[in-house]
Amino acid sequence: MGLDRRKFLKIVGLSTLFGLGGKAAIDMFAPGELEASVETIPLTAGKRWAMVIDVHKIDETIIKKCVEACHREHNVPDLESKKEEIKWIWKEDYEHSFPGRHHEYVGEDVEHGSFLLLCNHCSNPPCCRVCPTKATWQREDGIVMMDQHRCIGCRFCMAACPFGARSFNWGDPRRVLEDKDLKELNPDYPTNRDYPTRSKGVVEKCTFCAERLAKGQLPACVEAANTVKKDALVFGDLDEPDSNVRAVLRNHYTIRRKPELGTNPNVFYIV
Repeated sequence: MGLDRRKFLKIVGLSTLFGLGGKAAIDMFAPGELEASVETIPLTAGKRWAMVIDVHKIDETIIKKCVEACHREHNVPDLESKKEEIKWIWKEDYEHSFPGRHHEYVGEDVEHGSFLLLCNHCSNPPCCRVCPTKATWQREDGIVMMDQHRCIGCRFCMAACPFGARSFNWGDPRRVLEDKDLKELNPDYPTNRDYPTRSKGVVEKCTFCAERLAKGQLPACVEAANTVKKDALVFGDLDEPDSNVRAVLRNHYTIRRKPELGTNPNVFYIV
């Protein structure tokens, strides 16, 4: 994408100030400030992105495709250790997905079903309030972002998130990816321009595929799921009355994870 002269000079000027190490330069590099100056046109003028997952359409095949698509898009390493695993989207059972809603009369298809879990991109995200470096912040369209380069590894955000939606890189994940053929890696993953992977000692999570939205594409999991079954996952603008997400919510009963906590999740489940 080309930059006009004004944007180019702005970026060069910021870079120069940053090199001087001044406090003003650091302040100017607020999360999303520089990125916003070079963003492409978003998918739509979305004000509050949301996702609806139809549990009745989700099966093991779709779950596997969603996880694979997400991990391929973001070069998520496949670590055997449960302690070290990095997960942006994952499978869970009903009891652990919706604690407090379990009772003896829950329908068997729901009680014994599998659920796709990811960051809920809450409207009131506690993770953003506790981050001391603003490595995690909320965009105007509601997406809760994570800048791994600003993360200092304090894990306050992990403690604040009631959904377990964040992962911590305990070791150097590159030890896994270095064994892979470079053709298997996504060179466009924006974590590191020189080596498209993450680093040790930082937190990461789902970002609703913000980099894909900027290109006019749907999140990788949504695209993958709908190649198997139409509208298994629906993504759109919750603030737009005529959006596909609002249409689905009008016609189906949905639940959200831990609504009693007041975080106002933007991921809904048709049950």
